[in-house]
Amino acid sequence: MFNPRSLVWALYTHWDAVEGFVRLSREFAVFTSEQALNCIAKVSPELDAEAQGGVLRTLVNAAVLQSLPRSSDLQINAYVLEFVRGLTREHELGLTAVLQARVAAIREATEGLNEGMKGADRDRVRRAARQLAELFRQISLQLDQDRHAILDLAETAKSSDSSMPVAQRYRRVLEAFDKYVEPMNQMMDTGPEGTFYRYLEEAERSLDWAVEQLAVQGALYTHRLQLRQVAHQAKELRRFGRLVAQQCADTLLPLREELRQHNALSSAVSALLGQVRKRGLKRTLARKTPDTSLPLWRNERGFRLQLGDEVRGIMAAARNYVPQTVAFPQGLPVEPRDQLELVDEAGIRAHLRQSLPVESLLDWLQTHYCQLADTTLLGLFHDLQHEAGWECEAAPEVKATELHTVRVLHHPHRMSTAT
Repeated sequence: MFNPRSLVWALYTHWDAVEGFVRLSREFAVFTSEQALNCIAKVSPELDAEAQGGVLRTLVNAAVLQSLPRSSDLQINAYVLEFVRGLTREHELGLTAVLQARVAAIREATEGLNEGMKGADRDRVRRAARQLAELFRQISLQLDQDRHAILDLAETAKSSDSSMPVAQRYRRVLEAFDKYVEPMNQMMDTGPEGTFYRYLEEAERSLDWAVEQLAVQGALYTHRLQLRQVAHQAKELRRFGRLVAQQCADTLLPLREELRQHNALSSAVSALLGQVRKRGLKRTLARKTPDTSLPLWRNERGFRLQLGDEVRGIMAAARNYVPQTVAFPQGLPVEPRDQLELVDEAGIRAHLRQSLPVESLLDWLQTHYCQLADTTLLGLFHDLQHEAGWECEAAPEVKATELHTVRVLHHPHRMSTAT
């Protein structure tokens, strides 16, 4: 068992050498002492042979480099290799099967979360939430590593020797597209065949439902916060997965198309099209085949478009549309009772001020201004009692006053001079 502190200190002290060993491990899984010394000399040419040997012994003692059993060969520590590759973005392209297994595990964790909520098992709910959070972290990390690995493949293919055959230059690009990009696109399909978005959506829906149920049940805030944070991780992973899939396809698809343009079939088609352009279609095909008739091309797969029932209903309603006639208010006759009534409000206020005190304001208005309509009298009654020129006091008893068409039950309002 290695000492973590010694290992971290060796990484800090000899980072250039460790980074060189990581790059060397992409070509040699195990390397000899001579290869290790040559790698140290390459990154630190100012050191002499004795100092280079000291660096190698320090890395071996700190477990950055490990000796193989029954051999003097060395290999880099697996933890160090993973750590340095993650920092330097030099990961190898991962396997889609691992990604698919982790996505399938999301569904199992989601089912455990739902069963825990139905059985009121809070421990199982928290355990399922932690499992989902760990799966989201692993999937996000693998997607990020695979994205940088694909970008590295594309850069390597573009920077290779141009005299090298195209098929040899782009061999790894084709393998990555066939074995990684296409399966990942199938997994991330938003249709019924895809599993990535569907399982993440189910997990997100279950987490949101669990947060609502825990809030209703009065659970601890820390439990609800944990589920809410995991739900945010699910939303971010859906966005990040879509971004990575698009970037991988945009990176490898142009190279794949470039390779297809340089194969033997495309060369033959290009030559044939050149002859057609120079000599014409009939003369070119007459020289190629004894039959001078032109080939007939047809589409074996037909397509048919059909309107939905909703569109049919909208079109039928539009064809049978009949505008409705609406009579505007100005075209209707105005009844005499609906006309505005002219009232001398200033004169009424002066008359009331001279008549103070008045025991019942509504009865006073009915007595002196009975020619006015009921609505006008009631409006004056409400306006006069709220003015500041006099005091208004309502009596505790209820009284009935007969107007023209209605009878009003009210508390008599006594009006007197303001003091």
